[in-house]
Order: sequence, then structure tokens, then C-alpha cells
Amino acid sequence: MSFGYFKEEKDLLSFRAGETIFEQGDAGNVMYGVAEGEVDIWVRGKLVETVGEGGIFGEMALIDDSRRSATAKAKTDCKVAAISERRFLFMVEHAPFFALEVMQTLARRLRHVDRLAWGE
Repeated sequence: MSFGYFKEEKDLLSFRAGETIFEQGDAGNVMYGVAEGEVDIWVRGKLVETVGEGGIFGEMALIDDSRRSATAKAKTDCKVAAISERRFLFMVEHAPFFALEVMQTLARRLRHVDRLAWGE
């Protein structure tokens, strides 16, 4: 799923290929949207997904205020937007389908992790 919301973000964070954005177990208070490049998402040493331009990651941190359930590493040089809870709520209020898209992304990713865990 690709969101068109991040290209216009003003304060983008830059990461070089191979750089860790966050580690599984880290505290998290923001989610991220990819404005440029690609980010790999790893769970227990397994590559779960490569998130490209317009994609999101780290969304669970805003939903349940728990520690990171995955590790995110820049696959390529990339620029990402850090989306705080306040910004997330603003986006949901002004673009209601954004919340549905986030839930669809979360469900798809969880189903994929389940398939990996069960060897399907």
C-alpha cells in the first residue's frame, strides 16, 4: 500500500543504506512514512517486508504504546517522515481513509509474519 502523504513533509530524516532506524525492543513514540528510498523490516532475524516510497512502518508504536516489535534498517539511502501521535491524529481527522489504510497495512504485515512463523 502506498500513501501519498509523505512527499510534502517538511522535516525529513535521512538514513544511509544499512543504517538502523530502530531496533526490535526499542521504545517507540512515532511511526514513519517513507518519502524516498526503501526500508527493510526484520522480525527475529527474518526479513518481513521492504517498505518503499509512500509506505509506512513503526505504526504499532502509536497504536498500543509498546516497544518496537521489529527492526527497521535502511535498504537504500532514504528519507523518512517521523509521524508523532499528534500528527497521526491530525492526518486521521483530515484524511479519514488514512486510518483505514494504516489498519490494512498492519493487518497485511501481521498475516505475513504469521505465515513466516508457521512456515507457509
